[in-house]
Amino acid sequence: MKKVLIIEDEQSIAELERDYLEIDGFEADIELNGRTGLQRALQGNYAIIILDVMLPELDGFEICRTIRDRINIPIIIVSAKKEDIDKIRGLGLGADDYMTKPFSPAELVARVKSHLARYNRLVNQTVVDRPEELKIKGLAINKISRRVYLNGQEIQLTTKEFDLLVFLAENPDRVFSKEQIFEKIWGFDNLGDIATVAVHIRRVREKIEKDPSNPDYIETIWGTGYRFNIS
Repeated sequence: MKKVLIIEDEQSIAELERDYLEIDGFEADIELNGRTGLQRALQGNYAIIILDVMLPELDGFEICRTIRDRINIPIIIVSAKKEDIDKIRGLGLGADDYMTKPFSPAELVARVKSHLARYNRLVNQTVVDRPEELKIKGLAINKISRRVYLNGQEIQLTTKEFDLLVFLAENPDRVFSKEQIFEKIWGFDNLGDIATVAVHIRRVREKIEKDPSNPDYIETIWGTGYRFNIS
């Protein structure tokens, strides 16, 4: 049974989310406090975290940042904060998805299932007809161990950041639109937010580029999309 942690200070909302998840066969725990929620997230064996932003003692953004630095599991932020800057911030901190309240509990369950299915495929996938390791201009990407090295130094990437980098590196000198990248990496049939593509591109650049504003690896093709440069 997949375990889900709901960190949400509105008990009625948390219990409704839990009820819908349990109907679908999940085991769900609730934490109403940000600080204790973070402790439980780091100590418990959870498959996915559902995280509110406005929480007592510790807000969801800080929780997201800390979880992402320690463990690599899907995080869905749910919040009444609807501004694009909040969505971009949440995604930029490593959240896999951002849902604005109010939303359908059934949609939340659908997103949870989509994230977990994709995560499990990535963890269990085998490499077929492609080299185990990609090496490009000082960048080494091992698809079996899911580790990345830049000039011999390991770079820490989230699941989606790694998938994005591999996808582009395996298709060098080819331009992909945001829509194509979103469909390939997230594949949610319009359940997600396409803005996450630009956020994840920026995060990957910050980790692998000497000058993220003038990238050597992942180029922006204005008005079209992105291209992985191997020249």
